[in-house]
Amino acid sequence: MQEVESLPRFATPSRPIRERTRYARPKVAVDTVVFAVQNCRLKTYLVQLKGGALRGRWAFPGGLVRVGETLDEAAGRELRAATGLGGAYMEQLFSFGDPARDPRAHVVSVAYVALLPDPAIVGAPAEKYSAGGWFEVGARLPPLAYDHEQMARYALRRLTAKLEYSNIAVALLPRVFTFKQLEDLYATLLGRRLDRRNFRRRILAMRILRELSAKQHGAHRPATLYSFVSRTPHVVQML
Repeated sequence: MQEVESLPRFATPSRPIRERTRYARPKVAVDTVVFAVQNCRLKTYLVQLKGGALRGRWAFPGGLVRVGETLDEAAGRELRAATGLGGAYMEQLFSFGDPARDPRAHVVSVAYVALLPDPAIVGAPAEKYSAGGWFEVGARLPPLAYDHEQMARYALRRLTAKLEYSNIAVALLPRVFTFKQLEDLYATLLGRRLDRRNFRRRILAMRILRELSAKQHGAHRPATLYSFVSRTPHVVQML
């Protein structure tokens, strides 16, 4: 009887799968929640995904971090691609690492918040997106991809909290503004009416504003114009 040559021993199918899982590493992405105030309404900028399993869903501008790129560089690059903007105020928020947050792979996202003084300065998004647009916060947003609803809530909480201990409003106002514009901004972000006299007294006592000689003329009495003493956001007890 002919002897059958023994076959080489291969790993069972489960072994290479376990090995790939064991040595695989999560990818790192950045996503930026963009806020601006228009007509006493807080708005956020969303882009519509063009491809993939979540095609058609809306999300915050973002993407994977490239090799040799810092997180800040990646966030700035992705924001420019989505809005055409460079130099906007940005700060890092939080890291979102649920392994199931992205249906394609295990992706850890480092979230940022960007603040703009005027929504009109945003241009058309890059070709990687189907569309881009501003949506009012608090109104019904379109279905968001990934865990971006959670990201939006976290960013809004951070923004409103920072109003109480910093001059973060500087990033949401033009360089020159009236006191009413400042008051309206705080009322919009805090979601409540303010005691105008008390608010004015406390803000002016902190000496973070510079009163200008120019006036804003309109249908009513000319309004005094102000600017921030410092254009750099920093900690200060405000409210």
